[in-house]
Amino acid sequence: MPARFSGPPESGNGGWVSGHLAQDVTTSPDLPAVTVRLRTPPPLDRAMAARTVPRGPDGASTVELFDGDLLVAQAQAAQGPSRDGIPGPVSFVAAQAAGERYEGLEGHPFPTCYSCGTGRSADDGLRLQPGRVNGSDTYACAWVPADDVDAETVWAALDCPGGWASGIAGRPMVLGTMTARVDSLPSVGEPHVVMAWQRGEEGRKHHSGTALYAADGTLLAQAEATWIAIDPTTIRPASPAGGTA
Repeated sequence: MPARFSGPPESGNGGWVSGHLAQDVTTSPDLPAVTVRLRTPPPLDRAMAARTVPRGPDGASTVELFDGDLLVAQAQAAQGPSRDGIPGPVSFVAAQAAGERYEGLEGHPFPTCYSCGTGRSADDGLRLQPGRVNGSDTYACAWVPADDVDAETVWAALDCPGGWASGIAGRPMVLGTMTARVDSLPSVGEPHVVMAWQRGEEGRKHHSGTALYAADGTLLAQAEATWIAIDPTTIRPASPAGGTA
């Protein structure tokens, strides 16, 4: 995982890492999405190995990512996020206005984040600014993809807005599990909107939904995620031996 795609300091952006591992998963018409479970913060700039576990009773194989003997993440084909109750997009202008209310501008738990970090420049991060839509609990952010957009970038764009919609500003969280379906890549240089909403919470677990729309309202990709509330000072990748990196 190249250092450019960081989330918290010294570890990978959960969405980008999940999207990268998802490329090794075989999907099908019955299982068009991929679920990725992050077991530990993914290290940066360190060689890791992906291994495929044989197909289980549901017909889906599992791809596991290892840092030495340490299990970092698991990915498997899935039916995909539910489209029931998914909010339609706001306009690009409305999403830009929502971005002016981005809570990360006042204080960001992980300013190094590739997706939404305030410490990243526009040429090496997405600089997404998800903010609350006026009169709604839904969040939105404007996005104009650069010419290096790929499936991993889309996963990253679907990642962090869900965390902000779930309240990361008041209680720092990291991505635990993400299920995403990417039907089409966004168009380079064109306006797009990412919508995000909260789907409930259970103790330290917070559930979110996100969706990527083209300017004409076409749904390009969608995700559901579970976030885990944490102490941000403790987020460091573990070493293969079980210590801290």
